[in-house]
Amino acid sequence: MNNAPSTLSYFKWALVATVLGLIASAVYGYFSFGPSQAMTFLFITAVLAVLEISLSFDNAVVNANKLKDMSHVWQRRFLTWGILIAVFGMRLVFPLVIVALAAHIGPMSAIDLAFTQPQHYAAIMHEAHLPIAAFGGTFLLMVGLTYFFDREKDVHWLPHIEEPMCRLATIKGIEIGIALAVILVFSGLVAEERSADFLYPALYGLITFLGVEILSGLLDANQAQTAKAAAQGGFGAFIYLEILDASFSFDGVVGAFALTKNLLVIAIGLGIGAMYVRSLTILLVDRKTLSQFRFLEHGAFYAILVLAMIMFAQTLVHIPEAITGLAGAGLIGLSLWSSLRWRKTHASKELA
Repeated sequence: MNNAPSTLSYFKWALVATVLGLIASAVYGYFSFGPSQAMTFLFITAVLAVLEISLSFDNAVVNANKLKDMSHVWQRRFLTWGILIAVFGMRLVFPLVIVALAAHIGPMSAIDLAFTQPQHYAAIMHEAHLPIAAFGGTFLLMVGLTYFFDREKDVHWLPHIEEPMCRLATIKGIEIGIALAVILVFSGLVAEERSADFLYPALYGLITFLGVEILSGLLDANQAQTAKAAAQGGFGAFIYLEILDASFSFDGVVGAFALTKNLLVIAIGLGIGAMYVRSLTILLVDRKTLSQFRFLEHGAFYAILVLAMIMFAQTLVHIPEAITGLAGAGLIGLSLWSSLRWRKTHASKELA
């Protein structure tokens, strides 16, 4: 008898969140702005949820890559505690903090600004996009480079690119050098008066990545020795995943203001999408999908590198979110197709 959970069961809470979120958005629009806004908010919430899922599929694959080495307990904590941080922390509280810091106002004033002057609130968010893109782009760039500059990596999707990177991984700190070179190039390209606004957050992004790596290494050092150490090791990976999610999510938060200036609608729509990303992550881990599709992980990390460069490029020109989503989805789709071809080819060889 097969007791394995069905695919639908993984998305149980995401579906519940979808129904409750759509109802909440429609009710909020109806009682706050009238019947016409109820349908408008309902539609925008659904679009934002789809946008978040399309932009974050590669995030789910990378999360699964990290989660597969964590204990079952920490995997579930990631789905419960992590989703609270993702929905309320990154999609609601963090933008308020950014606005409060950028406008030099208190938290309550930022909340008041979000609801009484949404246009001004959105303008401050867009103004803060440059330093946030610099920080998030650098963090994601390091995530992608660290994956490919790995001397122990022996599976290559694009061998002409990845094999030389593996050989160069013997050069200590090469990925840090590349990241610094990219930072210096873009800091020279942005407007001179905003160069410092790019440079310092980018360096903080690099330092944050290295700090999380050091923390994870320290916590994981004695993971096999005691239960407490194992829990600490899970905590280190948990912190890494939350910062990774932050780097992915803020660009989506800023982009959401193109559809609506209402903070609650943005939080509900992106929160629904985040629920699906979390559920998909657990599905990928439980079903061991990364081991079944040989190059899927590669596609996700290439997508991260592309996203990092797009975030850097957005400090110079506007790039529509559709391009970001399609680029990531396209790379993952190609890696999935290559994985299926590889499986078919090797299955034929084994039968022969």
